[in-house]
Amino acid sequence: MRIERIRPTIFQVTVHAYELAALVAAARWVVESAARGLPDTSERLPDEAIDQLQQIVDSYDAAIRRLDQRDG
Repeated sequence: MRIERIRPTIFQVTVHAYELAALVAAARWVVESAARGLPDTSERLPDEAIDQLQQIVDSYDAAIRRLDQRDG
């Protein structure tokens, strides 16, 4: 994995497919677990974090669909 800072809040990340898949799978697992309504505990992620992870998963899914359409 390689991370470069392009601007103060912009990073360019180069990863292997398996690394990206693992990160997205973890994010998807957290979002889906939250959607199932697991009990609230003091260690529960804030709703804002869940929403941000959902946006990341949605963006990933859309980008993969565009890539598949272009390649296939």
